[in-house]
Amino acid sequence: MKRKFDIAGCFLLFILISACTQNNQHDLGREEQKIITDTLVPITAVVKMVYIPGGEYKPFYGPDTLLVKVIPFVIDQRAVTNQEYLAFVTKNPQWRKSAIKPLYSDSNYLKDWPTDLQLPKNAKPNAPVCNVSWFAAKAYAKAVGKRLPTLDEWEFIAMADEITANARNKKNYSDAIIDLYLQKNRQYNEVKLSKPNYWGVYNMFDLIWEWTDDFNSILSTNDSRAGQYDDKELFCAGSATSSTDILNYAAFMRFALRTSIKAHYTIGNLGFRCAKDTAIKLN
Repeated sequence: MKRKFDIAGCFLLFILISACTQNNQHDLGREEQKIITDTLVPITAVVKMVYIPGGEYKPFYGPDTLLVKVIPFVIDQRAVTNQEYLAFVTKNPQWRKSAIKPLYSDSNYLKDWPTDLQLPKNAKPNAPVCNVSWFAAKAYAKAVGKRLPTLDEWEFIAMADEITANARNKKNYSDAIIDLYLQKNRQYNEVKLSKPNYWGVYNMFDLIWEWTDDFNSILSTNDSRAGQYDDKELFCAGSATSSTDILNYAAFMRFALRTSIKAHYTIGNLGFRCAKDTAIKLN
């Protein structure tokens, strides 16, 4: 238990530092973001989507009495793969590594790709694509007629284990995820080799970290989801005292990462999956 406590303390401190120093805005305004997606050539990606009926859940941050309503949506069974992203940049040359604007990505974008249209040596086509920015992930999602999942949607799914929709009260829930997070080079494995969770969603924890649409919004106010406040003086307070589950060390790690990055950053084990609004349950 001492080891786990030290990990949580470390990441909580990281959250506090990040929250107090980071500007909680994406790098571009809405109109500029619109320009990114207006020139996209649509592509087709064949991936099964899973229906999530939604419901209420207690978010990791906020008052202990806060329940967030998640409306029904569909989400990709698994993360976007190398071969799917290759198809995207083939049809959309503005998102190739030699052409992407520095405003939309740092210098590590697709850094292991030897050329614009060549996957890294020994890379598995069905492994998740990584080293892509939030902007690039948004553009891909738009090109396939989808979007990135919201933070609440992602975390709602993440509560599940293989047999339970909400496993957060189980003794080994967080520890099992931590063990997966600590595995080295897991991002190079193919998707869907492990068992799906309760919802039929694969690889929530055992391959990569994943972008969400509002990845760094959670600490901007005492309740960023409601959108009722814009007082940046609440920024630090939102992270310091409002964790609803202090033993969920895996969540501490996720929120530490989210609050430490910006939309143009790329990371070697950070990828994404797509989601979509729906009112219809899929077969």
